[in-house]
Amino acid sequence: MAEKRRDLVLAGLEPLIIMPESVFVNIGERTNVTGSRKFLRLIKEEKYDEALDIARQQVEGGAQIIDINMDEGMLDGVQAMTKFLNLIASEPDISRVPIMIDSSKWEIIEAGLKVVQGKSVVNSISLKEGEEAFIHHAKLIKRYGAAAIIMAFDEVGQADNFERRVEICQRSYDILVNKVGFPPQDIIFDLNIFPVATGMEEHRLNALDFFRGTKWVRENLPHAHISGGVSNVSFSFRGNDTVREAMHSVFLYHAIQNGMTMGIVNPEMLSIYDDIPKDLLEHVEDVILNRRDDATERLLDFAENVKGEVKSDEKAIQEWRLGTVQERITHSLVKGVDAFIEIDVEEARLAATKPIEVIEINLMTGMNVVGDLFGSGKMFLPQVVKSARVMKKAVAYLLPYIEASKQAGDKQGNGKILMATVKGDVHDIGKNIVSVVLACNNYEIVDLGVMVPPEKIIAAAIEHNVDIIGLSGLITPSLDEMVYLAKELDKQGIKIPIMIGGATTSRAHTAVKIAPQYRETVIHVNDASRAVTVAGNLLDHNRKIYASDIRAEYDAFRETFLNRSRDKNFLTIEQARKNKLQLDWDEYTPVKPKVIGKQIIEVELDVLVPYIDWTPFFRTWELFGKYPAILTDEVVGTEATSLFADAQAMLKVILAEKKLSAKGIYGIFPANQIDDDDIELRDENGKVLEKFLTLRQQSQKTKGAPNIALSDFILPKDSGITDYIGAFCVTTGFGVDEWAAEFEKDLDDYNSIMVKALADRFAEAFAEYLHEKVRQDFWGYDAEESLSTEDLIEENYKGIRPAPGYPACPDHLEKPTIWKLLNVAEEIGVTLTESMAMWPASSVSGYYFGNPKSKYFGLGKIKEDQVVDYAKRRNVPTDYAMKWLNPNIAD
Repeated sequence: MAEKRRDLVLAGLEPLIIMPESVFVNIGERTNVTGSRKFLRLIKEEKYDEALDIARQQVEGGAQIIDINMDEGMLDGVQAMTKFLNLIASEPDISRVPIMIDSSKWEIIEAGLKVVQGKSVVNSISLKEGEEAFIHHAKLIKRYGAAAIIMAFDEVGQADNFERRVEICQRSYDILVNKVGFPPQDIIFDLNIFPVATGMEEHRLNALDFFRGTKWVRENLPHAHISGGVSNVSFSFRGNDTVREAMHSVFLYHAIQNGMTMGIVNPEMLSIYDDIPKDLLEHVEDVILNRRDDATERLLDFAENVKGEVKSDEKAIQEWRLGTVQERITHSLVKGVDAFIEIDVEEARLAATKPIEVIEINLMTGMNVVGDLFGSGKMFLPQVVKSARVMKKAVAYLLPYIEASKQAGDKQGNGKILMATVKGDVHDIGKNIVSVVLACNNYEIVDLGVMVPPEKIIAAAIEHNVDIIGLSGLITPSLDEMVYLAKELDKQGIKIPIMIGGATTSRAHTAVKIAPQYRETVIHVNDASRAVTVAGNLLDHNRKIYASDIRAEYDAFRETFLNRSRDKNFLTIEQARKNKLQLDWDEYTPVKPKVIGKQIIEVELDVLVPYIDWTPFFRTWELFGKYPAILTDEVVGTEATSLFADAQAMLKVILAEKKLSAKGIYGIFPANQIDDDDIELRDENGKVLEKFLTLRQQSQKTKGAPNIALSDFILPKDSGITDYIGAFCVTTGFGVDEWAAEFEKDLDDYNSIMVKALADRFAEAFAEYLHEKVRQDFWGYDAEESLSTEDLIEENYKGIRPAPGYPACPDHLEKPTIWKLLNVAEEIGVTLTESMAMWPASSVSGYYFGNPKSKYFGLGKIKEDQVVDYAKRRNVPTDYAMKWLNPNIAD
């Protein structure tokens, strides 16, 4: 019987599961005082806010783990590590990823383990100081619940060849697993990456021995992982970035093929493997793979000619038209070129026995190339969507011929998948992207759109006899809809596997809340690139084994998760209120707004363009990096630039033809904190208008840290001083669905998604613009503010604009209060669905807090006593309140 699979599970606020089929995990190391002069300077000068920005930039840039090192002679490493990790814990956008605690000093590692959030990685321990110290450290790491990087290093020294790597890894693994009881999946070996092409004979096998060692570990030490710092391999070519980038790409390509799981890679020093010029690739691989005795000398000579940017010979633009019909079809699909696809498809049809064969053979051969490139990270999502556009055009051309010659038993693709955004939710960009990727892989898609009630999903699944149901959701109430749907499917005895996806969904929620309600397979899908693999496994001939493995995996995860939740320390709501944030109100003088009450605002879209934050736009297309640096990124820069050019072209159309409009409403009102957690709003005459209810953190804090609620930023009523608060709603979404539908009618998913992505950017830009006007003019509490676009994006302004449904106030039930206060639906037409999603989808709403001490925070988990108290304050049944707050309630 095969041994049960064990995945490496790490976590910040969100889990990172590293499975056999996972893509390479990149570790960011700029928060390392030994590797970043800037970070060292900021830590020495105790500029921790700026140091946190470096961590944040790494996460935004795609780092899935961040390495933190405080080893410097003039630093108190224990104090610096403790303080920095505590600060990270209060920054949800950073702490969502796992932390690697990196130090050569055990006292610094242990200081980090005492305060780090989630499940971390220790970097590193080894046999360098002997078995006794190794076992002692490993036992403590296990007790703290962390994974560990094990250096290939023992009492004799570093492993510098294949045999020594095998010897040290085998010995370390046996000690850890058999003597310490260390989970084997939590063992990560660093096999030492050494330079090649140094001119020294003994270094010729450095890369090859690493690959051989990696392969040996993966085959002989069950469940263990491999990591390393890739830049070391090119040390001999400092100063020649072109060669270094190619060496990193080649090394990483072969290391991953041999089983390397994760590592430190600078994306700015990495070429795309398939784009390396053939002559440079040959010279580099000769060195990396030790294929020639004179490989080093040849690369050194060749490097002299490529110190600048290497460009491939430019061939005639239509040379590819001279290839075979299959080569031409594949080229069109991979490059997203539709100019010749009908001509080539017709040629293929005339040569085929049946028209359907052109899809089954020619088009699917091309799309398999697209799928392979996408899955291996050599092609990116925008390119895949363009490929889909070509595919759809080809299929549309063939359909009349297929219908005319259709025979019973003709193959109908890989399977049929129903896709739907659940009831109450209006967001569908992610769902549409996944649909496109699946369609590219010959799955027939039944797309039910948005706000689909469960009975319609079930009826359509039965009617169309689908093989898989795909559910999407962006807002937290969607999670409950998915749970309800799973129960209904189970009640009706339906046996169709479910794929779960969307921004608010997670593996944890799927395993803990949804999977127990359904006897069939339920699996969470992180992104579009995983959807094809998951769908294939669900329909494969080994699907029963796959389903059994997923069920066992989720059962184990659920048990661990629930046990961990039960052990977490929480305060009662009364204790949390006693530990509320205590601001010095003597230092705060509220600024009376220039305009009190509600006001409608309309602006021209060109006014909003400078306020657009483009970074999330690229993230929508699964291109990760910060704008504008992403445009020159070595990995995704070319595709990001192409995508950005397309966005700019559509932007011009939007502005010239006034395709969208920007309309909003805001209001600023006298207000005070009452009863600790609530905010009372009044008109100018003192009449009570509404009451905002806020939720308070309840987790046990470190000494001196408060349990915060948004109400803490508003002056208490018993102070006798009037404070103020604002609320708003803006939209740029009217007309978006109709315009997108026009593109979809023309089989153009690419531009359909582009329209929605740009409308979302305009809505966020409108919210940013209006907030600036409120700060400087309408309220005027920071009339002298002068910030750049970058400052606005980084939120370097006074005050905050949190929103219901987000970390500081995850309660969507606050939205109707804003709608009633501002009369939103009647004034600007934006409505709320029954799940409190805004329609149109490209809309933003929230509050305005003007207190300069106000800040963003995450509520985290709360206990049932606060939910009961909250239900009484809102005058709703406790069960109803629990439904809405369910994702935040601690088990």
